Amino acid sequence: MTDPVTRQPVQKRLQNKGRQPRKVLTVNGHVKLLRRGWHAADSGSVAPVDEMIDPQLGTVSVGVREMACRLNNDSASFQKTAENLHRTALVKMSGEQLRQRVIATGQDVLQAQRQNAIPTAFRATDCVVDPQAEQPTTRIYHGLDGVMVPLVTDEEKVKRRQKTVEQRRRSGKTSAPLPPRKRGASQSFKEFKTIVFYDEHGQHWHEVLSRRSRTQVGAVVRREAQRLGLAYADEKIANVDGADWIRERLTEGPHQLPLDGLGLDFYHLSENIHRCRRRVFGEETQSGQQWAEHLLHTLKHEGYAPAWDQLIVWRTSLTSPTQKEAADKLLNYMSRRQEMIQYPQFQEHGWQIGSGPTESRCKTSTSRLKGRGCRWDAPHAEAVAALTTLQDSGQWHLYWPTSTPTGD
Repeated sequence: MTDPVTRQPVQKRLQNKGRQPRKVLTVNGHVKLLRRGWHAADSGSVAPVDEMIDPQLGTVSVGVREMACRLNNDSASFQKTAENLHRTALVKMSGEQLRQRVIATGQDVLQAQRQNAIPTAFRATDCVVDPQAEQPTTRIYHGLDGVMVPLVTDEEKVKRRQKTVEQRRRSGKTSAPLPPRKRGASQSFKEFKTIVFYDEHGQHWHEVLSRRSRTQVGAVVRREAQRLGLAYADEKIANVDGADWIRERLTEGPHQLPLDGLGLDFYHLSENIHRCRRRVFGEETQSGQQWAEHLLHTLKHEGYAPAWDQLIVWRTSLTSPTQKEAADKLLNYMSRRQEMIQYPQFQEHGWQIGSGPTESRCKTSTSRLKGRGCRWDAPHAEAVAALTTLQDSGQWHLYWPTSTPTGD
């Protein structure tokens, strides 16, 4: 309808539909709300007060969602989480209802991270090495690694659907048609990426678990580094396991980090040395142990060049083709990572030479995903892990006061 003079649309008066009920699950149980509704033929029905209660018009309150997500972080299954929620808070939800709310909330967290809508718990400039020093130095470490997550395959999804159809047939009840089946994964496991930033004393942690590929994860690393203000720290060091793709993401392309040092984790280097030792000297020979210890000592305290010379001389003394092959593999491994083997320089600066903190976060960030019998759709796994890393990063209390969870 338009005004005959101004030709502008004129809004019709809404029809008062009276007080209408709405049920919301809260920390105090189900609450029935009576609010006035209005209706117009062209725009439908609306209850203006709903926007004040919850902009997303959810049937579960933010408080219940937070409790469910917090309990789920340390649980083994959604059903167990639902049982614990009922026992501890007398809030009753089915395992499936809780699963949907947790995953939806995790997806909201991921979206908020992409939009930089959740403040970080600390900044790189907060990572002071020695607060009592006359001129305090700030230092932040970075770690990046791959970790395998169990996924539900397409074959498993087909079997699950067949089982559901058979159960419905046996029940004899009329049910709504099943939604279209989402395609499952091609393999049982997929490599996710653990991205970690931490300080010298382990007081500040920031971590993210991403399902991005090796070629795409650099953008996520760069995003989180910028959120923390990595460039403003005095010293920025990365300790990694030496995988080629990790080194490329950190030092090449548009997403490279402004690092002051990139080190090869000393433990991973020692693993390769001991692998060579076992092939050349045997499993537990004293001469082999002495050789490995002497080489590692040289690498740690004298550096790459003396250790390389030591290996070359040792290589010429070998006669067996198998032994020579093992020695050549070790030499190739070290030569390709020469610029990362700087243990004397790292120790001179007081920098760590191990990636143990990153390895530990690979376990914690996927702890909820690797329970007995767990299989995931990749997007759901990433969403659930987002809640785990949100808590481990000290951002839990920064997210929930301003969260806008997804509605039904």
